[in-house]
Amino acid sequence: MPTVLEALKNRSSKRAYTNEKIPKEILEEILQAAGHTPSGANMQPWVTYAISNAQTLKNIGDAIIAKMNEGVVHDQFIQYYPVKWTNPYKKRRIVTGAGLYKLMEVDRKDDATRLQMWHDNFKWFGAQTVIFVFTDKANIDEAQGAFIDCGAYMQSVMLAAQEFGVDSCPQGSTTEFGKVVAQSLQTPDNLALLYSVVLGYEDKDAKINSYQPEKVSLEESVTFID
Repeated sequence: MPTVLEALKNRSSKRAYTNEKIPKEILEEILQAAGHTPSGANMQPWVTYAISNAQTLKNIGDAIIAKMNEGVVHDQFIQYYPVKWTNPYKKRRIVTGAGLYKLMEVDRKDDATRLQMWHDNFKWFGAQTVIFVFTDKANIDEAQGAFIDCGAYMQSVMLAAQEFGVDSCPQGSTTEFGKVVAQSLQTPDNLALLYSVVLGYEDKDAKINSYQPEKVSLEESVTFID
C-alpha cells in the first residue's frame, strides 16, 4: 500500500490497459474518497459519470473519431490548452511528445501512426472504466474557481486509485470534444464536460507504459522566501 508521497512520485499516465474490470466496490471507494476533496465554499462543483459499460464507451469514442474524420479540430465547452504557447511550456510539450514517439519508434513524418496513437485516446487505451467530470455551466460563467476545485478532484481520484493498484491517465484530449461526449451521454443541458480520467490495470508488457516524462526540478518551479 503506497503512502501519499509514494503515490505522488510513482504514479504515471498509462496508455495501455488489460481488459480486467475494476470491481464496482473498489471504484465506489475511489470516488467516495475523492469526494472529500476540498473546494471553495464547499461547492463540490464536480458532476461525475463513471462509465464501465463497454458499448457506451465505444459509442463515445466512435463519435469523437467520426468528428475528427470530418475535419473538426475540437467541439468543446472550455479551452483546455493555451491558445498562444510560450516557453518554457511550449518546449516541455514538444520534448514530452518527442520522447514518447521516440520510445515507440514513430517517425515524425509518420502521420498515419501518429493519428492512430491519437485515436487510442478515444479507445480509452483498452481500459474498461472512464470517469467523465462535468460541472454546471453557471459555475464557470465568468469564473474559474470550479476549474481549480475539479482539478484537485481529478488528482484525488488518481491518488486514491493508487491505493488499490488501479492505474490512470487524465485526458485533456477528451476535453477538446466535450460537446460530443455530452451529446453521446445525453447529459442535462446545464452541464459542461471538463475532462476525463481513464482508470484500469496497466498492461505491463506494453512498451508505451514505460514512458516517464521528465519533471522540472524544485529549483526551477518553486521560489522560497524564508
